[in-house]
Amino acid sequence: MEKTVIAAKEFKVLSPTAILGYGFPEASFKRGLEMKPDLIAVDAGSVDPGPYYLGAGKSFTDRAGVKRDLRFILRAAAELDIPAVIGSAGGSGARPHVDWCREIIEEICAENHLNFKMGIVYADISKTAVLAAIEAGKTEALHGLPELDAATVARVEGIVAQMGIEPLQQALAAGCRVVLAGRAYDPSVFAALPVAEGFDKALALHMGKILECAAIAATPGSGSDCVMGILRDDHFELVPLNPLRKFTAESTAAHTLYEKSDPYYLPGPGGRLNLKAVRFEEVPGGRVRVYNSRFEASERKMIKLEGVEKIGYRTVSIAGMRDPIMISKIADIIETVRANTESTLKAENIEAELYFHIYGKNGVMGVLEPEKDVAAHELGIVIEAVAPERKAAASACSIARSTMLHYGYPGRIATAGNLAFPFSPSDMDGGEVYVFSIYHLMENDNDSLFKMEICEL
Repeated sequence: MEKTVIAAKEFKVLSPTAILGYGFPEASFKRGLEMKPDLIAVDAGSVDPGPYYLGAGKSFTDRAGVKRDLRFILRAAAELDIPAVIGSAGGSGARPHVDWCREIIEEICAENHLNFKMGIVYADISKTAVLAAIEAGKTEALHGLPELDAATVARVEGIVAQMGIEPLQQALAAGCRVVLAGRAYDPSVFAALPVAEGFDKALALHMGKILECAAIAATPGSGSDCVMGILRDDHFELVPLNPLRKFTAESTAAHTLYEKSDPYYLPGPGGRLNLKAVRFEEVPGGRVRVYNSRFEASERKMIKLEGVEKIGYRTVSIAGMRDPIMISKIADIIETVRANTESTLKAENIEAELYFHIYGKNGVMGVLEPEKDVAAHELGIVIEAVAPERKAAASACSIARSTMLHYGYPGRIATAGNLAFPFSPSDMDGGEVYVFSIYHLMENDNDSLFKMEICEL
């Protein structure tokens, strides 16, 4: 999409919330509308909740919450006659997620008598296209991952790719007032339109990097509050829309470093942001201006693929322990319980993996926890069993739970039971288990890879 001459001196983007469905105060949203934004954009997804949602085709946000947010957004976009762009629809951005979100939008239109042209941009990538890229040597493993191969592609449930700004620009150029996109590079939904109108790409993408998390970059931060971004010729400005919050140079710089492996470079589709010379300037009103972002185009245009495969089923049991003798010996107890349980599973030909998560000790960081000594007066434990079959996961968890419940560790005084269970039943079916098996780059110079559908609502 060709750049046009900039007619306006600034471009205003309203970001209502960090993820569609997280909610936002109506008063903050109203303040944003009073500033007459040129675009309302919102990121609707993330890989942070893990691979399950992509594999299962389900949203990690609640339908009622998503509908509430969209109702405000679509009504406002119609009243102001400005575009609304939604990225990574439904959380993971695959076709089931996009169609789920599309259904909600159609309901809102019918209930509120809204009329507009909507572009739906799907992010699903066929296995055929990925296999062809592997054959042509056009895939690349991210750091620490094995190279992508045909066997891995065959196992995955589905594959999505993070689209850049170009597919979104094509939908906007076609006259769509609402763009509903599948998996997208987070800043793209905020940057696509201003870049198409001639604003600086680096500044637009950097601003999008901040706006995709809405008020999280303010202080105090919140993922459920609104922010305005104002893009100008040589900088962008962040404006809090809640009097409780303000942006500072420190909070903005900190969020610029958020989810980055390198403090100076932020890679994305088609290139990377160079942030070595970035300057943050605080201005009155709790605002911050950001200067000197630079975009460096890559020699090869790459997109990131995400694909998951199902590895089985999960059952978990949650319990607590209060005995100081047991707490002092917990590492040895777990290893003995594990050995005894695995011996029983082997004898019964039950295939399963066991995991013991000890909260209050190292439940968050696991083997990376630097504090080795346990000083807690109580500990929480999550016993997790993962197996190819649902029944096997349930059996393994049950055996591990009952073994630990009555295990006679050295020095034990109380014999009524070692664990306190907050729930009955004590074992809970965790459903299907997925893992990311495709988290790779693929060379792509064809934006038609992302299929677009246009409809009148």
